[in-house]
Amino acid sequence: MTEFVEVADRVWVARQEWYDLNVCLVRGSAGLLVVDTQASARAARAIVEDVRALGIGDVTAIVNTHEHFDHTFGNGAFRAAYGEVPIHAHEVAAEQTVDAGERIKERFAEEHDDPHRDEVLETEIVVADHTFSSVKVLDLGDRQVELAHPGRGHTAGDAVIRVPDADVVLAGDLVEESGPPAYGVDCHPLDWPGTLDVVINLVGRDTVVVPGHGALVDRDFVEQQRQDIAITAQTVRDLAAAGVTADRALDEGEWPFPREGLTNAVIRGYAQLPPAGRALPLV
Repeated sequence: MTEFVEVADRVWVARQEWYDLNVCLVRGSAGLLVVDTQASARAARAIVEDVRALGIGDVTAIVNTHEHFDHTFGNGAFRAAYGEVPIHAHEVAAEQTVDAGERIKERFAEEHDDPHRDEVLETEIVVADHTFSSVKVLDLGDRQVELAHPGRGHTAGDAVIRVPDADVVLAGDLVEESGPPAYGVDCHPLDWPGTLDVVINLVGRDTVVVPGHGALVDRDFVEQQRQDIAITAQTVRDLAAAGVTADRALDEGEWPFPREGLTNAVIRGYAQLPPAGRALPLV
């Protein structure tokens, strides 16, 4: 059984073994909001049983912090358990959910030894049907929950969730504790530092910050990760301006994160630069 831990007033987090993903619950008098739903319908059904075992009410709404499968593939299982509850996400995340899901299914189809292969392939992709572009407020009865799109970073459709009366921020994969930030094929590395500046403005000294993956963190952690992400972005800019080509950047740069995780940061970062930001090699 996955253990849901109450980390603030009527806010629970279950840190999953698979992907070290955080699934969150926020309770109001009108019901439960679940934030992110795991990477398969099978995994989500187990979480539904864990929620029921808590005995704190029924799920009445879902939020996906972005479109990646480990945050969205459980949507259908929660709807099967609780009916056609609204699923909220940023509009870009909703637009990209099917494409992102099909990409990951293609990857798992080729990984015959992965123990989760079958459950990922059998999962129906269910897309968020309640979208927003900038901010949105969800009414849970006796409390309100704020959804915000602080900008592009991990994806183009990242959302953070703030529970003001509990002083909790659910940061999605804009912040990760269990490893370096994940620079995927759809990341926006040059935007990411500014996006985290917006997130930091939502975080006080006592705020509980729930990252997309890993243990709870605080403002200091977010500020440090923002600094390292900014160094990554500036290193891309500096190398490009010096005429270093993208295929040489990883070897020639000084990076705050392991190089093996930065391939997409370089590729996507170089692609974001205007032509004036890329100098011709001098030799």
